[in-house]
Amino acid sequence: MGQKTNPIGNRLGIIRGWESNWYGNKKDYAGKLIEDNKIRTYLNARINKGGISKIVIERTLNKLIVTIHTSKPGIIIGKGGGEVDRIKEELKKLTGKEDVQINILEIRRPELDANIVGDTIAKQIENRINYKRAIKMAIASTLRMGAEGIKVKISGRLGGAEIARTEEIKQGRVPLHTFRMDIDYASVFALTVYGKIGIKVWICKGEVLAKRDLNPNFVGGKSDVSDRRDRRDGAPGGDRPDRRDGDRRGGGGGRDRDHRGGGGGDRRDRRH
Repeated sequence: MGQKTNPIGNRLGIIRGWESNWYGNKKDYAGKLIEDNKIRTYLNARINKGGISKIVIERTLNKLIVTIHTSKPGIIIGKGGGEVDRIKEELKKLTGKEDVQINILEIRRPELDANIVGDTIAKQIENRINYKRAIKMAIASTLRMGAEGIKVKISGRLGGAEIARTEEIKQGRVPLHTFRMDIDYASVFALTVYGKIGIKVWICKGEVLAKRDLNPNFVGGKSDVSDRRDRRDGAPGGDRPDRRDGDRRGGGGGRDRDHRGGGGGDRRDRRH
């Protein structure tokens, strides 16, 4: 079950909120759904290098609110907010609505976001960096930021090979069946000269034991992960280098050298 279902859809209503937040009756539900898909496709293509994680769409009676979660808000906002105004006008034309509002939320730790990690790996592969090196670098940076585990699956003509194959690299733990585990998932692809290479990323950010706010704009797992990271980088680990470089090693070595040197000098005096 856990291997076959999208980990985000599997946790909806438990620890994850919906990315489209509106009500639709039988008549206009399909139209709104298609419009949401158009908005997301358009924004992902329009802001190609904006580091977009997810796009949350909310609707009131006559208003459309689009919230873009991104690791590079400066690219989307533009100089003096000009880029946002242009995107807003383009969305008005696309949807045919007069009242469109765009909010931008910055992702403080992009290494803990599956979409951004997958995009980073995809861009490196497109720039002809070895796929194993790109994946290992991404895994190392994610674990350094305090994630409990990460799994990356890559498939296609890896390294330009004639026969397509699938490889999987995993570190830490990623329990897909445990619904209280906050697991972020993304499926992206890299367009190379020898074909498409698919990349799937699972990132486990730890357990959610308290009641989670299901607001789609809630940035989950940040405080828990930062607390774990602070505890791990705490005082006991910080004291070790001081003990290694302390008086015990340096002082002892100095005394031995002085003693040996003195002995050698005495022997030379006795010979002469």
